[in-house]
Amino acid sequence: MTNERSGLLVILSSPSGAGKSTLARRLMAWDPSLRFSVSATTRRPRPGEVEGEHYYFRSIGEFRDMVARDEMLEHAEVFGNFYGTPRGPIEEAIRAGRDTLFDVDWQGGQQIRASSLGANAVSIFVLPPSLAELERRLVGRGQDTPEVIAGRMEKSRAEISHWAEYDYVIVNDDIERSAQALTTILTAERMRRERQVGLGPFVRALMQEDSK
Repeated sequence: MTNERSGLLVILSSPSGAGKSTLARRLMAWDPSLRFSVSATTRRPRPGEVEGEHYYFRSIGEFRDMVARDEMLEHAEVFGNFYGTPRGPIEEAIRAGRDTLFDVDWQGGQQIRASSLGANAVSIFVLPPSLAELERRLVGRGQDTPEVIAGRMEKSRAEISHWAEYDYVIVNDDIERSAQALTTILTAERMRRERQVGLGPFVRALMQEDSK
């Protein structure tokens, strides 16, 4: 039997500074076949950004048309620009048995889970060991003013309040342990009976075999 299965939509969410990006890199190093979802955006391309690799760049009119035609799996407005996940490439990945990683907030995750492709989703929320440690990490980056950090902490509390909506929760107090938990989750989810699309025909043929 070939291990045929449908592709997964791996939703990874966390407050800023909880270690989500590091864990995503670890997961993709563990399995290079895993691919990040490519979003569509109405903002202008930055130097070095490639169409279809970093983003799908669309005008506001084109983006709104895609939403109206239900061609977006999820979408949101962020600082005056629209961002969203085109449905077509994700449906193709599911049919091909390829897994797609989504780095989205709780709202994006909620939209994906509520979509017609939600049965293919597995959602994971990453928590910091404490809010004090989260703030220490944000300060340690040296990228933001105290006012910006205070705003991020306030947003973090709002993000954390949605933890119970997720299938799995990882408390990232040790990056090695958390990365191992993440790979364990993905391995188990890939083996779920309903995801193994070739299993039914295999079992039927197995039952018809002559045991002599």
